[in-house]
Amino acid sequence: MKSKFAGIVFIIGSLYYMIAEYVSAFAYNDSLINTYLFHTISELGIPNINSPLFFLMNSAFIIIGLSLLFANYYKFKEFIVKNITVFYILTAITSIGVIIVALIHAGNPLTEGYHSLGAIMAILGGNILLAIISRSMDKFDIYQKITLILGIIGLIAFWVMFFNIRSVYMPIFERLSVYTLILWSFITGIYLLKEF
Repeated sequence: MKSKFAGIVFIIGSLYYMIAEYVSAFAYNDSLINTYLFHTISELGIPNINSPLFFLMNSAFIIIGLSLLFANYYKFKEFIVKNITVFYILTAITSIGVIIVALIHAGNPLTEGYHSLGAIMAILGGNILLAIISRSMDKFDIYQKITLILGIIGLIAFWVMFFNIRSVYMPIFERLSVYTLILWSFITGIYLLKEF
């Protein structure tokens, strides 16, 4: 029963995030394609005239952060047979980072550093977490291999983004590095539902 509940939490959190981002992007003061290609996810959460549904995007950050924290600590921890302390720490870092992104917005010179710190905690921490999880379970089957591939893709996208922060295409790499964790959450939800 715990597995199914945690699986549902993972699935709801990931679906809510993707839907909320899409709706926020659709309402953004640019075309939908331009918003996804040339505007960062953080821009969708800034309270201003460009993003009228900023509160929806910020709620998605909070929900994905809380769902990851809850589902990992509530049930998924039981699948981790080694590196358990690292698993707990990285889960906390990732979840807190995402919530910081929601509560401290980009674009304000006084708080930009805190927002960036939250983003690094969420993206870098989250993709390292995936790589650690893939090698910390009692087997290395298709689920673990997918988890490892997602973590590697996310880390590569993060570093490309980090060293091209002023590139017009930076938002593409940002989304690639974020979507790995969102996709993993959805896949893990299905994995937990099928386990029991």
